Amino acid sequence: MKEAPQYNDQSILKHQADFISSVFPHTGLVGGFGSGKSIAGTIKTIERKKMFPGIDVAYYLPTFSLIKQIAFKNFREQLTIQGIPFKLHETDKNFTTPYGDIILRSLANPETIVGYETGYSLIDEADILPTLKMQQAFVKIVGRNRKKLPDGFKNSIDMVSTPEGFKFLYDFFIKKANPKRKLLIRANSFSNPYLPDDYFESLLENYSPEMLNAYLRGEFVNLNSGTVYNRFDRKINHSDAIQEPREPLHVGMDFNITNMSAVLHVVRKGIPHAVNEKVGLYDTAEMAGSLKESFQGHPIIIYPDASGKNRKSNSSETDIDILRKAGFTIRTETKNPLVRDRINTMNMSFKNNKGVPEYFVNTDQCPRYTEALEQMAYKNGEPDKTSGLDHVTDAGGYFIYGNRKGKGFASITV
Repeated sequence: MKEAPQYNDQSILKHQADFISSVFPHTGLVGGFGSGKSIAGTIKTIERKKMFPGIDVAYYLPTFSLIKQIAFKNFREQLTIQGIPFKLHETDKNFTTPYGDIILRSLANPETIVGYETGYSLIDEADILPTLKMQQAFVKIVGRNRKKLPDGFKNSIDMVSTPEGFKFLYDFFIKKANPKRKLLIRANSFSNPYLPDDYFESLLENYSPEMLNAYLRGEFVNLNSGTVYNRFDRKINHSDAIQEPREPLHVGMDFNITNMSAVLHVVRKGIPHAVNEKVGLYDTAEMAGSLKESFQGHPIIIYPDASGKNRKSNSSETDIDILRKAGFTIRTETKNPLVRDRINTMNMSFKNNKGVPEYFVNTDQCPRYTEALEQMAYKNGEPDKTSGLDHVTDAGGYFIYGNRKGKGFASITV
């Protein structure tokens, strides 16, 4: 894969230069307000136009009004700065240059992304649209971006945006990460020395912590309300640990007919590591069978929802009875802890008050658990159970609460 020429402009910030020079099939620049995302996208589009004369490129924004407000202005300025003659066709929304056309299109109606071919595409503000609409538009853009490039170069579709929660960009670059094909660059608003001194003051006064993390630091956060597990960080709390042969597995478990959840842990030097998960199983019997089949030879200790002592999956046996008959060791409290105590214990484990992590998650092996820890939000002051994210986080929490509470488990062994 050939490299693009370095863009040498001392006014360009490092994250902008890294984005402009990247030749990954998909490069994302996710950043806060004023971090220079759209300018970087504009410059990269022009640079690709110059690299491939005669091959059209496309620049996409969510609406035609944003095309007029952002793209018209930025391309006029940058083409002028570079001394490139151009003509703007406002009706057709194209810039004509000696190198060929820069096609500007709206994402709002994916069915209208037809009738042209490009060798490079840039999507600006990719997270503004609803996720499904953006997914539909992306499929159409992929279909347009098929013009053959000179040998050694790959067609690319890049994106720049402020993150708007856990939407298209999070799914594309985080959940479906591919280090060989995708590069995500993060941009912090504070890194832009060209912003006025008082720019941040009103934001800091009026935005919630979640909004500041998204709109200044370029982080993926839940913008609808505060996140429950706010001390979890998929980088800081990531572990590559996996279970070793015959190593004891400590399994937090939540009971729900048709939606059983379990999070499996190992304990290394007193520190728990989540190393696997079981989610979406039908009932306790299916969960017990799946654990025995998948983890033969491992001693399995289960820390279940305490209600399982009374709850029956069938007419004769409680959930605890089923697990005990399967040969598992059961450690449970006489009753479940208060929800707030379990959540506080989880958060303190992810990062104690000295900033030290005491709980790690293999985010590759536990994708649903990781996603739920990041996205679980409060609704009316309580964890939002309508999201369906609570089952797997409750499962992990039953083990972590028991682990920290007793340091050897001041709990009942059944």
